Amino acid sequence: MELVTEREREVLTRVALGRSNKLIARELQVSVKTVEKHRANLMRKLTLHNTAAVTRFAIRHGMVNATDLEALAE
Repeated sequence: MELVTEREREVLTRVALGRSNKLIARELQVSVKTVEKHRANLMRKLTLHNTAAVTRFAIRHGMVNATDLEALAE
């Protein structure tokens, strides 16, 4: 995890929670292109290939929990 920047962690958490790049950009006050770049970088660094893998990683590393994900389903 040391390879991932703080901003990439913020993006990773939001991706795991199902937020779109556009919403993440708005929340972090950056451009969508910046979010796309952070997302691509963190996925490359962590060898994650899709959103499901990002979500699994975030759960396994305590970045999100089942309660967070259940709230999305409601």
